[in-house]
Amino acid sequence: MNKNLIVIVGPTAIGKTNLSIQLANHFNCEIISGDSRQFYKEMKIGTAVPSDDELALAKHHFIQHKSIHQTYTVGDFEKEALNKLKILFDTNDYAILVGGSGLYIDAVTKGLDYFPEVDINTREQLQKEYDTNGIQTLQEQLKVLDKSYYDSVDLQNTHRVMRALEVCLSSGKPYSSFLTSSKKNRPFKCIKIGITADRNIIYDRINMRVDLMIKEGLLDEAKNLYEYKTLNALNTVGYKELFKYFDQEWELDFAISEIKKNTRRFAKRQLTWFKKDTEIEWFDYLSQLDRVTKHIAP
Repeated sequence: MNKNLIVIVGPTAIGKTNLSIQLANHFNCEIISGDSRQFYKEMKIGTAVPSDDELALAKHHFIQHKSIHQTYTVGDFEKEALNKLKILFDTNDYAILVGGSGLYIDAVTKGLDYFPEVDINTREQLQKEYDTNGIQTLQEQLKVLDKSYYDSVDLQNTHRVMRALEVCLSSGKPYSSFLTSSKKNRPFKCIKIGITADRNIIYDRINMRVDLMIKEGLLDEAKNLYEYKTLNALNTVGYKELFKYFDQEWELDFAISEIKKNTRRFAKRQLTWFKKDTEIEWFDYLSQLDRVTKHIAP
């Protein structure tokens, strides 16, 4: 197996983009984004999409290639990313997968579990229930139908809660019963690199990034997307807090502080997810490039 997928993970704002570009130039290869919110072309500032200058430094794929109005699942991404890797590996022994969306990273490196077909009426009913009563009713329903998954899932992630309920109601079995954790064989070697830092440093970097996003125009970006706020893609930290400001539920300063708080919580969940993967070799965010490259290609 002489094809190598360099996988770069870690919490938000830790420097994954910068390292991926350095490694892409070092190994003369291309980058696949595994950040599920950077897929959408209408969302740029709030998802920390690489800048035009950064995109010019290395060839990127799966950046702003979909619309928030399109349905795009992790299964779609798995299929398309594997097809892209097949093409990239035809002419190169290396490719890079980078991102903080653990499920999407795992989809490419490990494969997804099988789930039964979902009845369309069930999906529509759950959406209606969410639109009427909000996420709390769905959370309580999940707690009854699948306590195991309820205890482990991010309960504020509407998409995942609804997806689990769809499977529970359509199959009559707990969603967690379909999580086999069986790893699929891939025709390439995964070399997993994790970037981290002390918690206070991560939190400081997050706070500075949010301030920069506001300065760069996140408020206007969110305002332009406000009419689509019920779409799943926009149930995203950085946007949903500003929607509450536009709804006159929160003051702007409080909304910004909530963005920082919720981003810090998100970073904590990211680290919890990635720390479970024993294949990841962790490096401090200030590690020199040669340390990382020597680990990849001794």
